[in-house]
Amino acid sequence: MASPSQQMLQSTSLFVLIFCTCIFLRVECATLSILTDKEALISFKSGISLEAPTLLSSWDQNSSSPCNWTGVVCNKYSGLPGQRVVGLDLSDFGLEGSISPHIGNLSFLRSLQLGQNQFTGMLPDQIGNLFRLRVLNLSSNRLECVLPSNLSRLTELQVLDLSENKNITGRIPEEFSYLTKLEVLKLAKNHLYGAIPPVIGNLSSLTNLNLGTNTLSGAIPSDLGHLQNLKELDLTINNFSGTIPPSIYNMSSLVSLAVASNDLLGEIPGDIGIKLPNLLVFNFCINKFIGKIPWSLHNLTNIKVIRMAHNRLEGTVPPGLGNLPFLDMYNIGYNNIVSEDGLSFITSLKNSTRLNFLAIDGNHFEGVIPESIGNLSKVLSKLYMGENSFQGNIPTSISHLSGLTLLNVSFNSLSGEIPTEIGHLKELQMLGLARNRLSNSIPNSLGNLQKLNQIDLSGNSLVGNIPTTFGNFQKLLSMDLSNNKFNGNLTREIFNLPSLSTVFNLSKNFLSGPLPEEVSLLENVVTIDLSDNLFSGNIPSSIRKCKSLQKLLLAKNLLSGPIPSTLEDVKGLDTLDLSSNQLSGSIPVELQNLQALQSLNLSFNNLEGVVPISGVFGNPSKVHLEGNPKLCLQLACVKTSKGRKVAKLVGITSVLVSIALCFILGSLFYLKRSKSKITGTSESVKGQHQMVSYNDLRQATGNFNQENFLGNGSFGSVYKGYLRQGIAVAVKVLDTKRTSSWKSFLAECEALRNARHRNLVKLITSCSSIDFKNMEFLALVYEYLSNGSLEDWVNGKRKNANGDVLNVVERLNVAIDVACGLDYLHHDCEVPVVHCDLKPSNILLGEDMTAKVGDFGLARLLMQRTNVQHSISCTNVLKGSIGYIPPEYGMGEKPSTAGDVYSFGVMLLELFTGKRPTHESFIGDLSLIRWVQSAFPANIMQVLDPKMLQLLSSLYYNDKPISLDVQHDCLITTLGVGLSCTVESSDARISIRSALHKLKSTRDTLLKPVPIRNNIC
Repeated sequence: MASPSQQMLQSTSLFVLIFCTCIFLRVECATLSILTDKEALISFKSGISLEAPTLLSSWDQNSSSPCNWTGVVCNKYSGLPGQRVVGLDLSDFGLEGSISPHIGNLSFLRSLQLGQNQFTGMLPDQIGNLFRLRVLNLSSNRLECVLPSNLSRLTELQVLDLSENKNITGRIPEEFSYLTKLEVLKLAKNHLYGAIPPVIGNLSSLTNLNLGTNTLSGAIPSDLGHLQNLKELDLTINNFSGTIPPSIYNMSSLVSLAVASNDLLGEIPGDIGIKLPNLLVFNFCINKFIGKIPWSLHNLTNIKVIRMAHNRLEGTVPPGLGNLPFLDMYNIGYNNIVSEDGLSFITSLKNSTRLNFLAIDGNHFEGVIPESIGNLSKVLSKLYMGENSFQGNIPTSISHLSGLTLLNVSFNSLSGEIPTEIGHLKELQMLGLARNRLSNSIPNSLGNLQKLNQIDLSGNSLVGNIPTTFGNFQKLLSMDLSNNKFNGNLTREIFNLPSLSTVFNLSKNFLSGPLPEEVSLLENVVTIDLSDNLFSGNIPSSIRKCKSLQKLLLAKNLLSGPIPSTLEDVKGLDTLDLSSNQLSGSIPVELQNLQALQSLNLSFNNLEGVVPISGVFGNPSKVHLEGNPKLCLQLACVKTSKGRKVAKLVGITSVLVSIALCFILGSLFYLKRSKSKITGTSESVKGQHQMVSYNDLRQATGNFNQENFLGNGSFGSVYKGYLRQGIAVAVKVLDTKRTSSWKSFLAECEALRNARHRNLVKLITSCSSIDFKNMEFLALVYEYLSNGSLEDWVNGKRKNANGDVLNVVERLNVAIDVACGLDYLHHDCEVPVVHCDLKPSNILLGEDMTAKVGDFGLARLLMQRTNVQHSISCTNVLKGSIGYIPPEYGMGEKPSTAGDVYSFGVMLLELFTGKRPTHESFIGDLSLIRWVQSAFPANIMQVLDPKMLQLLSSLYYNDKPISLDVQHDCLITTLGVGLSCTVESSDARISIRSALHKLKSTRDTLLKPVPIRNNIC
């Protein structure tokens, strides 16, 4: 047996052996661990493109440790001699490829930052294994995946930034509520959709929430108001709707609140600046907010950004702007803000010495721009004041704003000269003075603006020559001097603009002389518009050098000679308009080689010979050749004079056939009336004006330009135009491809032939002709009504100058106007007329808001004595529009005045409820009529248009408020009239005359004792 000393020695040796073994094992474990991290990093590198920059050259597999590699951070763990990778930061390295799943093996990783790269593909599920991760930043890549819910396993996460990947989609997972330590959540600029989960409001540590630029929708959850540590909330550019929850306005910690570009509405609380005292950034642009600019925002002395543009705000600019020394941006453009004390608020902004951006455009400001505008910040870069009602001169003090890069005062009523002092703004890049009343010549000093890249002086009364100093604009991208009174020849300098690349527009002036060969210097320009001038001579062949040209517009000049075949070299040309000149010779066959050409107008010249058949010429709808009598198609061209006579005869015969057809149809109809006093169809379309030609209407509408397009009627398209007498008209071009077009044409002519009433749209004249393609052309010319259709007012597309919808009185006036028009058609016409298609889109409003009934394309005449109905349309097709057609028409009964009354009743209910009869909520047996019946009369407030109800308390007449009780009774009576008009049995309906009497009586009561609007039926 060993002695005690031996036993002690053995015990000590055993302890040393065990201790050394443990140390060895722990060192080897640590070594294996760093090797694991090394292997994971090498695998990660293998997923990166071989063209990755040399920034990762230090990542060498032969290296003993990755802790010295670029972007890798290691740290000792729990006192162990080994190290582990705890951080990987390769932000902005320009890396491409995919993120390897082996990244999930870096089990001690606390920070993973791979932002500002070009990683693609899926986000590996293995990232969910990094349970120690505190920072995950994969922003500004090109990852494509559904937002993974397994990130909720990263319970230590403090920063999650997946913004600007653009292809991350899906909903925001509710599981993110498990990330209770999260401080920063950035998911902006992706394709996320759906609602914000209310549980996000449980992330009490959150200081930054950025969900901007997605397609998120629904209401903003009030639960977000629980985030009492939140400093930045960005919900911009989504589809959020409804009002902002009051709880958001109580988040006193907020420094930045941005909800721009959504569909939000409601009033912004006036005391928001008191409830959010730390606010530095306020961005509520592009929504539907109403009310006034919150006065308290101007009390936030540290605020930097105030943005409320493109809303429906009204009132004046509240005082206090002089209290904002740190203000950088103030944007209240495109609202309904008005002037109260001139533009004194501009003067008060002189204390904002850091102001860089000021926008007050698109409002109702008026008066003179004060000289004090020159006292604004010297660092002011952008100044938007366009689309207001400013008058007077442009103040010369504008030159003091030496930092201006943009000055836009377009679309006002400014007069006088362009100040020479503007030439002192050496930093100016955009100058917009368009659509004012500026006169005299352009000062040569504008040539000093050598940094200018856009100039728009269009729509003024500027005269004289275009200054040669414009040749100094070596950085100019766009120039528009159209619609002025410039004269003289064009000099070489005006074309010496090497950077010009978008628009060169000198149209609608009095410029003359030949087009210089130097036009070829505009080789980078996309659009050249020299139309409507007095240019003469040949089109220079050098135009072929304008290789970037897409639109060449030379119409309405005095150009002569041949069309240059060199246009073939302008391969990208998509629009070529040489109409209304004196061009001669044949059409170059080379034009058919322009594959991009979509619109070719050579009309009204002296061209002759054969029309090419390939390329754009193969599609007649894209080519305009009328007014060139010597042109002919290949099969129609005959060299003999006899052949030419035959070719002309074809065109003449087409016209005669059209006229004869109109006459025959009209005669057959009138023969049935025997002793009728009504004259023939040829007389029905004369009215007070002679019938117009196709060319007259083409010129009146700018060649039926889409800019003049007003909409579609029952049987054609409607354009705004101006007849030669300067009369504004609405031109309805019937679609002759439809078999019913002639019937509609004659129906409207006959229905309105002798009908003259202030509540009927006036038919001025008509056109029955052929166009340049020898195709039949039918058009009706009506008076133009500037306030559009009732449909636009009911659905909110149009509002008054204050941004309001129609109030009760205005709606009642419209209903009475329509009833007056129908009463005249039914009872006072020589031959009663049934409209057959009464609906809001066929009710038009004049400048004084007088309503007029239009679109008689389905109208029928009720013959006297014989009780026979007649329509020039003899088909049995159901007449009218879905939702407005009376039930008996569906049973085969003929149109009647009772049918019009039904349609009027539906229109009346729609007018006061704001809901169409085809609204998606009306399913099964539920209809607009039954919906109103269900609430009538006790609960009518539930079915009335909510926007109209908001105006009840502010309804005045002759400066006296109208009692809410009186308004309520009026609304009950009005809806009662609508229901009486829409009873199912046609025999039980009231007549339009009875309906009119009730509505006028209701208005008398509503406005009593003050006199009502003069509205004589």
